[in-house]
Parts: sequence; C-alpha cells; structure tokens
Amino acid sequence: MPGDRAPRDRDPSGRPRNARPRDGLGRPLAGNSGRQPTDTGQDQADQIDRIDRIPDDLVIAGRDAAVLADQLIRAARPFHAHEVLEAAWKTGPPGERELWQGLAQIAVGLTHARRGNARGAVTLLRRGTQRIQAYQEHPTSPPGPSTTADPSAPGGPGPSGRDPHPYGMDIPAMLTAAEDLATRIEQHGLDQIPPADLSPRLLTSAM
Repeated sequence: MPGDRAPRDRDPSGRPRNARPRDGLGRPLAGNSGRQPTDTGQDQADQIDRIDRIPDDLVIAGRDAAVLADQLIRAARPFHAHEVLEAAWKTGPPGERELWQGLAQIAVGLTHARRGNARGAVTLLRRGTQRIQAYQEHPTSPPGPSTTADPSAPGGPGPSGRDPHPYGMDIPAMLTAAEDLATRIEQHGLDQIPPADLSPRLLTSAM
C-alpha cells in the first residue's frame, strides 16, 4: 500500500537523497533487507564491495576538490571522483564551472570504461576534454587568481592566459591521457587497456 512505504531519505533542506548503497563504481547494490545469509559468498562480497557515497550536500572546491578527486581516481573509484568534481562545479566560483564540469565528465568516462561500456567511455572522455579545451582557450569571464597563469610557471599560460596547473592539477596531462584513452578504446576496445591506464593522475607528479 502506498501509505505503508518508508519515508524517503532527505537532506537537511528537504531534497531527496538516494541512500541505496553502491559499489566502488557507483552501481546500486542489491538490497538484502530480510534476506537470510547464503553459502554462495555473495553477501560477504557485497559487504566487501560496499563503498560510502560522497554526501549529496558536499561543499568542496579548489585545492581540496583537486586532491580528493585525484585520490579517488587513482584508487579506481572514478564514480566517486565524479561526485567530488560535480560538487566543485556546483559550489565553486562561477568562472571555474566549465573546468570542473569537464573533469567530472572525464571521471564519468573512466567509470564507463571500468564498467565495460566502451561507447559511453569514449563519448564522455571526449566530451570532457572538449569542454576543458574550450574553457582553457576561450574564457567566458575573467579568470580568478587561482586560474590565471603565472608566466614564469613551467609550461606557461595557454592562449587565454589560463593556468595549465590550477590548484596543482596537471590539466594538459589529463587531457592528453583522456584523449589517448578514448582513441585506444575506439580502435582496440577495452580488453586491450591495462587497468593502470584507467587511473590517470590528476595532480602534477610533484604534488
């Protein structure tokens, strides 16, 4: 009966949350309410694979977002990295939103690749790289101090004066890795991609 349903989980502002547990790639885990343990080991596997979700109301941006997203990508948790990058896109400075949205799309592309969805991986990896390239080359608003390049920095500024390493992120390297990965998946499929190539470093190697 509709009136017997449990109330939906909501955040402090009243927005609905999806409280269903998910695995390391963001896939909902099967509910086991009322189930008895089995001898197949599946219940144990579900517990091992259970990963806490990034909070829906996370407020994070700048350096903190870059560091956490890098850690999650390199820990083979690109879905969770995408949630962090999406939070930075939604709560960070308006002038940086295209940067964070493009990075979030790349993280979704990496998630598709790890899930075995070659077409989705190629589409999102390329969509993210194109968004970031457009952001770097054609700013729609004056860049803030953190995204304005230091002329003496290694690599120098891009055509628009954007910093290629905002908050310690190696944007040129990430774009190269994402585009190369998309091309290889398109040409050879996912079976030929080493798992390590699905965890590109977001921060500069010096960080």
